[in-house]
Order: sequence, then structure tokens, then C-alpha cells
Amino acid sequence: MDEKFFLTKKLKKHFGFDVFKGDQEAAIRSIMDGNDTFVLMPTGGGKSLCYQLPALLMEGTALVISPLIALMKNQVDAMRNFCEQNGVAHFLNSSLNKSAIDTVKNDIRSGVTKLLYVAPESLNKKENVAFLKQVSISFYAVDEAHCISEWGHDFRPEYRQIRQVINQIACRPVIALTATATPKVQHDIQKTLGMTDAAVFKSSFNRANLYYEVRPKDKNIDKKIVKFIKANQGKAGIVYCLSRKKVEDITEILKVNNIQALPYHAGLDSQTRSANQDAFLMEEVEVIVATIAFGMGIDKPDVRYVIHYDIPKSLEGYYQETGRAGRDGGEGKCIVFFSNKDLLKLEKFMQGKPVSEQEIGRQLLEETRAYAESSLCRRKVLLHYFGEDYKEDNCGNCDNCLNPKKQVEAKDLLISILETVDLLNNKFKADHIINILQGKETSEVLTYEHNELEIFSTGKNEDEKTWNAVIRQAMIMGYLDKDIENYGLLKITSNGKKYLENPGPFKIVEDGDFEEEEAIEETPMRGGSGFAADMILYSMMKDLRKRLSKKLSVPTYVIFQEPSLEAMATTYPITIEELQNIPGVGAGKAKRYGKEFIELIKRHVLENEIERPEDLRVRTVPNKSKLKIDIVQSIDRKVALDDIALAKGLEFTELLDEIEAIVYSGTKINIDYFLNDIMDEEHIEYIYLYFQKSETDHLETALKEIRNEYSEEEVRLVRIKFISDMAN
Repeated sequence: MDEKFFLTKKLKKHFGFDVFKGDQEAAIRSIMDGNDTFVLMPTGGGKSLCYQLPALLMEGTALVISPLIALMKNQVDAMRNFCEQNGVAHFLNSSLNKSAIDTVKNDIRSGVTKLLYVAPESLNKKENVAFLKQVSISFYAVDEAHCISEWGHDFRPEYRQIRQVINQIACRPVIALTATATPKVQHDIQKTLGMTDAAVFKSSFNRANLYYEVRPKDKNIDKKIVKFIKANQGKAGIVYCLSRKKVEDITEILKVNNIQALPYHAGLDSQTRSANQDAFLMEEVEVIVATIAFGMGIDKPDVRYVIHYDIPKSLEGYYQETGRAGRDGGEGKCIVFFSNKDLLKLEKFMQGKPVSEQEIGRQLLEETRAYAESSLCRRKVLLHYFGEDYKEDNCGNCDNCLNPKKQVEAKDLLISILETVDLLNNKFKADHIINILQGKETSEVLTYEHNELEIFSTGKNEDEKTWNAVIRQAMIMGYLDKDIENYGLLKITSNGKKYLENPGPFKIVEDGDFEEEEAIEETPMRGGSGFAADMILYSMMKDLRKRLSKKLSVPTYVIFQEPSLEAMATTYPITIEELQNIPGVGAGKAKRYGKEFIELIKRHVLENEIERPEDLRVRTVPNKSKLKIDIVQSIDRKVALDDIALAKGLEFTELLDEIEAIVYSGTKINIDYFLNDIMDEEHIEYIYLYFQKSETDHLETALKEIRNEYSEEEVRLVRIKFISDMAN
């Protein structure tokens, strides 16, 4: 029988497909011919089939090394649905009891099991190695192979031991599969697995159906996410967050706004995680709010949007997570919220790790920043990162291409960059090159005496953002390259040298500005829609707040902050209960200051015959969450704040965020016991007096006014005391 016909027939028999996709057939032939095989295929491209079909056709059991228990369960369930015998696929991991393990081993010995899924940790166990030596292995499949590389977004140290264990069991062909790998990561995977001569099958990373957008992350992010999901009601979606706590918070916000949502993170027990995952797959809920642990290998074809609440740690992680949208080729919206503050927080989390790991992490974050801030085609930037040249200038399916910015000529700037990189023999990173051109006498510039160069300070009239835009576009055009293995040193390419010999036009698009992450979402004058803030009412409430401020001798922000006024001017609360649903307004503050505001709003609504959008209100989670109650009770017991943070698994700054939310919403607390323990009395009085006289409670303003004599945490603590004393 013709081999091609044979494989197609088996594909139809076992999986119900008439034809192979992309490189599937070639990869399957390679592993069946006994060759080491490397498969780089985007999410939804059908990677799993590349080892599932040959496993069914070859003698022995294929050993599939997979990183997550949830992923193994999903794959095993899928294989059992395709075949008559349940024993055709098993997993072997810590979730099984002795009886279940015996069943698995008996099925393997009898030849029933064609695929055995194991985690790398289970593979390393002596008893498992001893057992696997006794059975016939057809080949090894290393799924999610990017976990091998320190440069990959899901690095797992145990993955680097796989080759050693394979050598102990039996030498058979290896197929490594991943949806995301830069050239550097691909090389690392092949080298570590001892398969540098492998047959490589690399599909395009372009997912034309996916729409990419970056939005600024501001105080209204929760409201924006709720409105987006409501506008896409009935569609399945994933919201990714970096922390377990944020996953729980966002899930609650979605639930109180009548959106069917469930959380998924490593802090939940395995039974709950599995149940929540199944509820999403079975369409019992529309939205899963998750950490990055969710979705790896989950075969749900109709996810219509993926929202990143936090900027991911790497572009590889971002690409894989967005790849879970539109796997059926249909609509897939990929929205990421970005602020510079999030990047700084991620950098801070790397402190204490080995220097080399910090350097890798910083480079990955820098690539993520470049993607977020760039005004170039998102698809072009993303594919370039993976070593793929996207020829089109406008993809027509990203925010930058649908709303293109004006291009400006930057030939002279490019020449300056290329000449400087060449002059320094390709031995420095982008920030050093920019520092020289801008005339910044940093320690590194002075150490190398680069302030003596003729080119020093020649580009001081251009800002850093413009220089970065030039460098990023020069890399995409092939004039510059970044040496990843040497911590991101810039190198001029042969094309770059040719350009210097014969310069031509070079237009850039200036990067986007994400500096104003704390800005309030701008809202136009209210028309008939009921969604935008009523600016007349907003102005009237500001006047009322000013009068109350004078009458009560407290700063205006102590009464209600401006985002709260904006929300009132949008949803028109006319009862104390409705007022408590306004962000930043708790029961205490509503009762203390709410009566006059409610009367003003009620009059305005009646006089102007306004139809209130109460049923369209974005509801917030009640302030009395378990965490907040625990914090208040701990403070009442005079537990040191740093001990509370430790007990709740929070950074100290995150605890301060929670306490600020508590006092700003109207709950009175007393942290004098902690303040008096860490600060001198006159220092407390000095900062307290500042807030009494100040017209704003903005932290940055306070730090400047107080001439940076005190730490940010000290100022925040005294501000908490002041708000609690004066407002509550």
C-alpha cells in the first residue's frame, strides 16, 4: 500500500480527519523512520497529532513528557475518546494511588497502552526508571519543549535532566514539540536533548485571524474589562493575571456583574482546578480568570478573546497565551493592558535571583516593553521576535494598523545609531548607545571614556523613545541584530553596513506613550447613551465637595476622590445602598458624606428627566472581602504590618494598597502602634501636617514637596493615618 495513502487512511480511522495540516505528515514520517524530530508549530496547528498517530501505529509505548497534570488528563481523555480501549493512554504522576499505578503498569506490560504521559519529576524517580527499562519504548515525545530553555517563558529545571534519564531507559528517537521558540530557544532545546541533527519542521507563527491590541492600564481597567466581556456576551474568553490574588479579585468582580466566571490557579486544590477547567470546556461558564498555568494544551477551539490584565513576563508567554484564542480559525481578540509600573514591579520580583537569571529576565521584559510601546504593526514585531519576516507593512488586524500613526523621516538618526554601534565594535547594548548619543555621563559611559567620542551628545535633542523606535525598526529592517547569547549586545549587520555606504529614506513611527497609567479614562459630554460622565453634574458635585471641604476643614480628596465623582456622574446613585457600589465609597464614607450628594443627584435626575443606567452599572465587589476583614481584625489586635503582609503572602506595598482601599472607602483603623514603632514622632507630625495643608493626596507630589527626606512607604503610612483620622 502507498505510504501516503496508508497514513491518510489511519488518520481518518483514528481521528476522523481527511487530510493532514501543514507539516504534520512530514513530522510523522520522520519519527516513524527513526529520526529525531523537532516540531515548531503555533497553538492550534495540531502538534499533538504528530506524536499521537505514530504512537498508535508503532510497536511499543510512546513516552510523552508533559509539564502539567491538567494537560496530561486532557490529552489522555481525548485519546480515550478516539479509541475503543481506555487503556490506550495513561498518565503516571503523583495524583494516582497504588491501585491506579498498578493498573497503568499492567496495561503497559500487556501492550494495550500506546501513550504514557509522565511529568519530568515522575520520569526522574528511580522506581519509574526501573519499570520503564523493562518495557518496549517506541519513541519519546517532549511536549511543551520550551520548558527546557532558561530563555523559554516556562523554564522547568527538571526538563534539563530528560536526556540523562532517556539514556538510562533506552535510546529511541525523540520528537520535541513547542508552539513558541525563538531561534535561541530552539537551539537550546536541541542541544540539551542531544538532537542537534534532528529533522526540523517549522511552521509560520502568523495567526491571521487573531487581532492584537495594547491598551493603557489605568484605574478604570476593571470597568473596561467588564464592559468588553458584556459586549462579547455568549462568547468564551480567558482573562490572564500574574498573581493568584488578582485572579480571585477579578473573578469576584465579573461574578457581581452577572458574568459567569471561575478562577484557575495553582493555589486551588487539584479537584477544584479540574472542575473549573471542565466547566469552561463544557460551556457551563463563559470566562476563566487564570494564571499562566491554565490553557497549556487545552483543546478548546472557540475561545473568542484573551485578555491580559498584566503584561506578560515574555513575548513567548504572550504569544502562547494569545494562541488559545480562535484555534478554529474564527474570531480571536487579544487585548493586553500595559503600564510601565507593571514592568518595574516584575523587575523588582527578580531581585535575589542569580545575576545571569536576572539579566535574562530583564532582556525578556525589554522585548515585551518594545512590543507594547511600538507603533509598528503588532504582527510584524511579534513574528520578527520569532525569527520570521512578515512582508506586509499593514496586517489590517491590529490596533496600530487599523489606526496608523504618521511616519517621520529618520535617516540621519539611523546613520548615527549604525555608526555608533560600528564604532564600538558591536560590544554594547541599546541603552548604552542611546546614553552616548544623548550625552548622558553614566558610570558605564565614563568608565569606557565614551564621553570623549565625537558622537557624544550629538543626539541630545531627540528623546529616548525616538531613539528606541529607530533601533527597533532598524532591527526589523535587518540593519541591526541583537546578540541574545551575549546579553543583548547590538550588532550592525552586512545590510546595515551597506546602508551606511548608500543611505536612503528611513521612516519611523514614534512609539506609543504609556506614561499616564494613573490617568482617569477620559469621558466626553454626556449625550443620550447614558454611558459617559455627565459633566454638568460632575461640575456641580465638585462645587459641593469644595463647600463641604471648607465647612468640615478637610481637604477635598478626603471626602470623595475624583474617580468616585466621575462614577457618580455616570451611574447616578440616588440611595445610600447604590452609593456604596461606587468605587472608593464604602459604607462609612457613604453614611458620613453621602446624603447631600444623593440629594443633588436626585434633583438633577428629576429636573433633566434622565433615565438612569442602573441596570448597566459596572458593579464592584463589596469592600468587606475576607482579606480586608482579616487585615482590619489583625490591625485591631495590633499585629505588626510587616507580619500581616507575611501571613497573607503579600508584598508590603501590596498590603499598603489594601489598607489604603480600606480607609479611602470609609473604614476607620488605627495604625499608631506600628507608626510609633518605626518612625520618630516629629517625622510623623511633619508628614501629617503636609497632608492637612495640601490640596492633593498624590504620592508623587508629596514626595517632591517633602524633598524626598522620607521613604515612599513612610509617606504612605502617615497618609493612611491622616485619611483614617480626618475622613472616617
